[in-house]
Amino acid sequence: MIANPRLRRLGAGIGAIVLVGMAAGAAVAAQPDPVISPAWPIDTSLTYRWASGAVPPAIMRTAVNDAAADANASRRSRAPSYAYSSSAPNAVSYGTDNPCGVNGLACFQRDPANAYWHLWFRENGHRYDWGTLTWCEMAGSPNGCYEAETITLDELGHVAGLDHHVNLPDDSDYTDAVVQTYSRTRPQAGWNASAFGRCDVATLQQIYDVALWTTPYSTCLDVPTTLALSASPTASYGGDPVTFTATLRSDGTGRLDGNPMTGRIVVLQVKSGTVWVDLATMAAGSAAGTYTASPTSRLVGDFRAVFRKPATEGVRASTSAVVTVKSGCTAAPCPQSVGPAGHEEGGPRWLVDANGPLASARR
Repeated sequence: MIANPRLRRLGAGIGAIVLVGMAAGAAVAAQPDPVISPAWPIDTSLTYRWASGAVPPAIMRTAVNDAAADANASRRSRAPSYAYSSSAPNAVSYGTDNPCGVNGLACFQRDPANAYWHLWFRENGHRYDWGTLTWCEMAGSPNGCYEAETITLDELGHVAGLDHHVNLPDDSDYTDAVVQTYSRTRPQAGWNASAFGRCDVATLQQIYDVALWTTPYSTCLDVPTTLALSASPTASYGGDPVTFTATLRSDGTGRLDGNPMTGRIVVLQVKSGTVWVDLATMAAGSAAGTYTASPTSRLVGDFRAVFRKPATEGVRASTSAVVTVKSGCTAAPCPQSVGPAGHEEGGPRWLVDANGPLASARR
């Protein structure tokens, strides 16, 4: 049974609601939340105080503060963070004086252009046509109560720019988002969520970017990636080292376009006959999103880098273009007695191909 609706009045001048990553009426899998525009600047700190004359009871204040901490810990993006400050310009209100509408449990207003936002909460015991409002924190958590911490997290998601999640017809993805049109009561699944859901996070990342280049992309996303590979040098004189460098980037839209992706697993492969085989797991490079490998064998042949889709991240696999490393030896017998500039005579020389050493010589 669907829970009672929580209606909200949006602040003046908030702009259009935009669907992100979903064609209307065509949802076949969980999708990122729609967007309420405009966005705040990235990394904005949104402080709040208790409204004069409408201060929430102590237990509700704790719930709001806990929800602010939940939002900060689970946003996995550069979305706004929240903190209480007695001198904050914006406020949280509790009681009968609010614009929440006839069925509203809580409501919000937001106007990023003027750095304004406000939250209101109905009073415990408020009577609706459908029944009486009970906040779990204020009534010992009986069945049928609403968790104030979860409802606050929902409202803070709205303030950041999330609109109600569009659920699948069977609501099987309800727990993928906290920002919902209909709130669930105890003990229904999702009634006491204390972190943004993966589809909330997906939209926050699209709007505000990932928190760090190592931050995983939400599994509610399906972000393409690009992978490039280079070799230096591209001609190997036997045992001369060859360094391969791969660069992995996301290829999404908006904030997710062209991001370096650090902390992933990138594998260097070599072609052996007609098949590609893994040669080495590449190490983190000095620049964000780069990976390097300097194999000590099989230095001549065709190489490529591969990024395989992680099960825990909403990104696609990618494979680089092929890079060919040729032998620097061009005249028999190989290796030559005199190598390229900087090489000294007298040491062993190895000619190596994709199947291992072919020849050696010592003067």
